[in-house]
Amino acid sequence: MGLPAAGIAAINNLDQSEKDKKKGGKGKRKLGAPMIVTTWNFGLQANEAAWPTLAAGGRALDAIEQGIRQCENDPTERSVGYGGRPDRDGHVTLDACIMDEIGNIGSVVCMEHIANPISVARAVMEKTPHVMLAGEGATQFAVEQGFEKVNLLVPDSEREWKEWLKKAEYTPVINIENHDTIGMIAMDGSGNLSGGCSTSGMAFKMHGRIGDSPIIGAGLYVDNEVGAVTATGQGEEVIRVVGSFRVVEEMRHGASPQLACERAVQAIRDKFILRGKDWSNTQIGFIAINPQGKIGAYALRPGFTYSVKTGDIAEVRKASYLLD
Repeated sequence: MGLPAAGIAAINNLDQSEKDKKKGGKGKRKLGAPMIVTTWNFGLQANEAAWPTLAAGGRALDAIEQGIRQCENDPTERSVGYGGRPDRDGHVTLDACIMDEIGNIGSVVCMEHIANPISVARAVMEKTPHVMLAGEGATQFAVEQGFEKVNLLVPDSEREWKEWLKKAEYTPVINIENHDTIGMIAMDGSGNLSGGCSTSGMAFKMHGRIGDSPIIGAGLYVDNEVGAVTATGQGEEVIRVVGSFRVVEEMRHGASPQLACERAVQAIRDKFILRGKDWSNTQIGFIAINPQGKIGAYALRPGFTYSVKTGDIAEVRKASYLLD
């Protein structure tokens, strides 16, 4: 369901010559090799689903959509798409955003009944004058675009929710219930960057809660001349420092992707200290790439992993971290 991975109509009505101009011309940007970097262990399978598009010379944006859809469609991945954990009222609400190499963006927030929010976010980007649709409006738009309404609350998630209701205590567990996002960034054979995020958010959150994942600049940011960044973990803290945009701006001013990620996590730590707040139940992680193919990854504390795919590599890596 959703938009095809290839043969997408002209972006925002730009003709081909204008697209080539915006992208810097064909063949002029080949700096690093094609690559995909994705949050968490489940990124390994998502990367494999995305890779054929890049291997065939396709666009990074198409690879992003295909890779994230793989994760969204897997009911055993309980923090993304179909099978995601519900909020405290039993609603599975999904968020996603997507961004391409020339600054086109699309996002959906608090959307119910649609299994592939990443594709709906892309439809918002390409078929509307808006950049974000929310709640019932997002669902209505998805149905109008031909997406099928489904029951997202799978039996395992429903069972966990009913068990949680017995005490109704909201205590997110680091790297489990905070392990709430697939963030994917990619570079294609032309050297162009794109990225996407998709999540069901924190388990048993308040109904209507939105984290960083669907917010351009917080959960995701792409600048084709500088780099692409995505975040995972407790979205409130990423929003507080405009995390992904911050990482890109650090790179713009000369920091490597690794150093830029480290500085963003340190900024989050500093906000905790400034506010006198406890961070013992908080995890934050960033991943970043630049046009030269350099990778950065950093987390607030141990446990954050990310998956890397190139023509020669397909592996999960452990991110370094700030705090024990």
